[in-house]
Amino acid sequence: MQRIYFDNAATTPLAPEVLEAMMPYLTEKFGNPSSIYSYGRETRLAIEQARKSVARNLGAKPAEIFFTSGGTESSNTVLNAAINDLGCKHIISSPIEHHATLHTVTHLSKLYNLKLSFVQILPNGHIDMDHLATLLAGSTEKTIVTIMHANNEIGTMIDIAAVGQLCKQYHAYFHSDTVQTVGHFPFELSQVPVDFITGAGHKFHGPKGVGILYINENVKISPLVHGGSQERNMRAGTENLYGIVGFAKALELATEKYEEDRAHIQSLKQYLHDQLVEKIPHVSFNGDPFGRSLYNLLSVNFPKNEKTEMILFNLDMHHVCASGGSACSSGAQQGSHVINALNKGSEIVTVRFSFSKQNTIAEIDQVITALLTMLH
Repeated sequence: MQRIYFDNAATTPLAPEVLEAMMPYLTEKFGNPSSIYSYGRETRLAIEQARKSVARNLGAKPAEIFFTSGGTESSNTVLNAAINDLGCKHIISSPIEHHATLHTVTHLSKLYNLKLSFVQILPNGHIDMDHLATLLAGSTEKTIVTIMHANNEIGTMIDIAAVGQLCKQYHAYFHSDTVQTVGHFPFELSQVPVDFITGAGHKFHGPKGVGILYINENVKISPLVHGGSQERNMRAGTENLYGIVGFAKALELATEKYEEDRAHIQSLKQYLHDQLVEKIPHVSFNGDPFGRSLYNLLSVNFPKNEKTEMILFNLDMHHVCASGGSACSSGAQQGSHVINALNKGSEIVTVRFSFSKQNTIAEIDQVITALLTMLH
């Protein structure tokens, strides 16, 4: 039986066109981009063309785009630099950040004895903008705000321009983890008051192990990884050449097809929501599913009972791939920190369904059938 893959917020299948763009750099174009002879020059050229392409598709300047191994490294680079280079003594974040940010700010605040504040979360999963303003107004130290653009478990999105304006007003630096939104939404970074954003190729049909860090041209920081002058002295180590080429190609495709992909994926989300409401009693949803939210993700609560406690396992037995919260710690069985922050209590079981352009209505019908079989 064909597997149904509804965990695209964790990772997406590599697009055939992306693999095709990468193949020459996995085979005959193998030179080290730091070498001066022709093999090196052609790979150096490929990296710089990829940088220009990414910058163009994000509304940034090529000099503001740095290639990394992914969102986690990008966020770590920013948060370490905020303390060591920018002199920040206060970090403002949210309790529902991805662990790449949450664990990093917790670690750094202990290591450097910094003030760490968390903005309150409203019942619908949005951040409390009034509370953020209060925290910023009361901050006497140099501050960095690190709040994700879209939550990876429940899909709620901040108004990135509004948060950026608030940070600007109080002279705070602003970093946003945009891993769930780069490749899914159009960006015009020259128009957004943000100092740093991050992206990861595998979230939008690109390869794993490659990401970006956008650093606004007005901000100067030092590298996290030392030992070479790659990435204009921002990241030592031989570049992930085919990953970088793949990232740029995937972003180009996502940008070109944005309108039609979004319409298709949004219709899948709406259809799953409507079918669940109609056919399964007492389901509820997290976040703000049809407000300011990711169009490719639906976080569903089922009442906790002996039939739903094994729901993910049973979905897997029905060849359906979904997740129970965040996928990055899927081996660990403690409850999701995001769902806990919404104070939902323990009487629910949460499943995150996330879609891509490759999914179909027929697959949703099969999932509903599987759920009805399991829960009755």
